[in-house]
Amino acid sequence: MRSIWNGAISFGLVSIPIKLVNATESRSVSFRQVHVEDGGRIRYRKVCELDGEEVAPAEIGKAYEDADGTMIPITDEDLAALPLPTAKTIEIVAFVPAGEIDPLQMDAAYYLSANGVPAAKPYTLLREALKRSDRVAVAKYALRGRERLGMLRVVDDVIAMHGLLWPDEIRAPEGVAPETPVTVRDAELDLADALMATLGEVDIDTLHDDYREAVEEMIAAKAAGGEGVAPPEPGEEDGGGRVIDLMAALEKSVREAKETRGETAEVTDITSRRPAKKTAAKKTAPAKETTTKKTTAAKATATKKTAAAKKTTAAKKTPTKKATPKKRTA
Repeated sequence: MRSIWNGAISFGLVSIPIKLVNATESRSVSFRQVHVEDGGRIRYRKVCELDGEEVAPAEIGKAYEDADGTMIPITDEDLAALPLPTAKTIEIVAFVPAGEIDPLQMDAAYYLSANGVPAAKPYTLLREALKRSDRVAVAKYALRGRERLGMLRVVDDVIAMHGLLWPDEIRAPEGVAPETPVTVRDAELDLADALMATLGEVDIDTLHDDYREAVEEMIAAKAAGGEGVAPPEPGEEDGGGRVIDLMAALEKSVREAKETRGETAEVTDITSRRPAKKTAAKKTAPAKETTTKKTTAAKATATKKTAAAKKTTAAKKTPTKKATPKKRTA
């Protein structure tokens, strides 16, 4: 891979000569602008707005436009004279846990290659130190005329660097979140959890750009003298702006995801096993048991009272036998 920048990593008093190479590449299909009538290329020419003449690249310089429209010329010598210690150095300023870096700051990615045999030892030292500490290095460097922020981490056996945006370049998400108050029910969260679990994980290496493949097929068909590819069959219209039945949409999503994975599409039990219902069932059981005990005790008391009453009544109804006087013998 061709290097785009040569310099050194400053690691305390240790200097590591490196080459910077791009870690990514664009695979998008690029198009040219053409004149629809005859297919001729449309090209842009750099023209001076004062005299209307086309200007050669060697005659083009830099200038800063002031608030009132005044152009302040800036030369390469002016920029080179600025005190920029990171002009040819990636200066490590701190080592932090990777979780402290906001993904919103992530920018372009590069590989850092050891430049020469003497650089191999300190390069390996920094790589192994990063591995063992489980941290990333925050660094400052200069590229394409301005100072930048970067993050160094280990990828396989290579030190990679991600360009980072400066903190003041990240816009606050003001006015982005929904302003209308919304209440999400537990049943909806249960279905969302089920959908997440059904979709599961994915091997990123298996994903590919379907749109780019379709564009390439269309170009190949037209190049072969065809009319391109047939338009897709009309499907359901986009639901943007429509009020949908969220529960029904989630249930259908879970069902389709399970069918895609060859699983049984059962989603009816998801909302019936919520923790709230289990807790309520446990609380209700002792109450029923207490009521049963009270009823049984009341019945037993009533039975005893009835038996006692019956005995009293029987005693009253039985006549008392009078003693028969004995006859005297003359």
